[in-house]
Order: sequence, then C-alpha cells, then structure tokens
Amino acid sequence: MKNADTTRVMLIRWLKFNLVGGIGILLQLALLTVLSKLLHVSYLVATAVAVELTVLHNFVWHERYTWKSISACGAHPLFSRLIRFHLGNGAVSIIGNLVLMKLFAGELHIPVLVANMIAITICSLVNFCLADRWVFGAEL
Repeated sequence: MKNADTTRVMLIRWLKFNLVGGIGILLQLALLTVLSKLLHVSYLVATAVAVELTVLHNFVWHERYTWKSISACGAHPLFSRLIRFHLGNGAVSIIGNLVLMKLFAGELHIPVLVANMIAITICSLVNFCLADRWVFGAEL
C-alpha cells in the first residue's frame, strides 16, 4: 500500500476507534456515576466494574465497526481476539484506571469523574496500538 493510502487507512481507523471510545467513555462515566453516587459502591470497585463493562462494549463495536474488514477475514478467531482484547486493552484499561484513580482521586483528591476522564485519556493512547497490531492484527 502506498504511504498516502496507509495514512488514510490509519486515520480512518483512528477516528473510528475514538468514536467507539467516546461512546465507551460516556458509558463508563454513567456506570461510574450510578455505582459510586447512587449505589454508594467504593470508587475503586465502581471503577473496575465500569471499566470491564466498557471494555466488553468497546470490543463488540471495534469488532463490528472499527476493524470490521479485518475481523471478517478471521486472521484470529473471535474468541482469540476477545482474549487478546482483554489481555491488552482490558488490562491497560482496568489496571491503568485503577492505579491512576488511586493516584488522582485517592491521593490528589481530584473529583472522581474528572480523575476518571484523565485516566481514560492516558490509557487510550496505548490501547489503539495494542488493538490495531496485536488484537486485530491489522495489516496496512
């Protein structure tokens, strides 16, 4: 593929990734709000649950939208992609969010939702590369 085509494909994929991620952020923040504010679940437990449900949501949409053409080719079986997504993106999201939430909300006393937005942003930078290269095995 030519450089211009490669750049275009990556840009489109990045935009789709961010659209799915943006929807996931709204879902995660809503879940975090319900769990921590309405149900009075500890912010760390609420974060873990919200992140896990968001990871599953994002996998489904990346599978059917962001990397649809690659998923359809079946470079890796669906179950293998789900496991890779959890080991890569899920681990970065859950561990990263918990560590960063402990730092930002627990130690620095940043409000929970603001702290979570910062944590999400930091973790998402690594997640695109993991998903693109390892989970879906995207070839340019």
